[in-house]
Amino acid sequence: MVRKISVGLFLALSFLILPLSARAADNTAYNLPWERWNFQAGVFFAVLDDKVRVGTETGGLLIDVEQALGMDTQNTSFRLGGSYRIGEKRRHRVDLDYFYFNRKSSKTLGQDITVGDDVSFFAGSNVDATFNFQILKTAYSYSFFQDDRMDLAALIGLFVMPLKFEVNGSGTGKSSELKFTAPLPVLGLRGDFAITPRWYFRSKVEFFFLEYQNFSGGLMDTNLAVEYNPWKNWGFGLGLESFKIKLKAEGNDYPNLDFNGEVKMSFIGATLYARYFF
Repeated sequence: MVRKISVGLFLALSFLILPLSARAADNTAYNLPWERWNFQAGVFFAVLDDKVRVGTETGGLLIDVEQALGMDTQNTSFRLGGSYRIGEKRRHRVDLDYFYFNRKSSKTLGQDITVGDDVSFFAGSNVDATFNFQILKTAYSYSFFQDDRMDLAALIGLFVMPLKFEVNGSGTGKSSELKFTAPLPVLGLRGDFAITPRWYFRSKVEFFFLEYQNFSGGLMDTNLAVEYNPWKNWGFGLGLESFKIKLKAEGNDYPNLDFNGEVKMSFIGATLYARYFF
């Protein structure tokens, strides 16, 4: 449902603005507002909802890390990104984005939980938990429509997600860990709109879905942002992001992914950032 709404919103915005750009300019002599280099850094405020299962479906339970283990639902992260446009017409673009979430908790369990095929923690025991993951996104996009008001592009990219989930029983010696790096290819659409010479609206939708033997995975990432550029090479932006991912594996059937279990992660967040461009 979220996937259909995100893609529908993106297409609707594109077709609503498309008639305004009927006077598409010739890109041979570049005079458009799409900068060649863009660097940005900011603070990302997110609300998270995560569930993790370690081991086989019959052995481990799907654990809500916020409810069962007492992890905070809110997290703040530093975020870096940038892009580079290639060629005289600047229709080819490469993007890079990086941020992370590091969370720890200590809790007296209110119910029995099983982490992995043979590690159980009982109600009343104290546990320490860690749930860390990073997201490194890189993408190549080609602008199939570009003028001085609008830049529409199709993209192909890669999400690289190192993840670590660990639960330790205080004083019991019991421990269970899930640790892997997920390389996930994505397809998507991107739209940049020059509202005025100083105000811009940015949008992007990326998605992934695969079922392969005992592995299944799906991802949907939607980004919207408004930017204001008060100076020649400097600007500010406010971005909103909705992210959902589900990975499930019984064994090691997906190439380059040493993973046995299930992960469901989602967050909604806002980024305040500064940008330098030329």
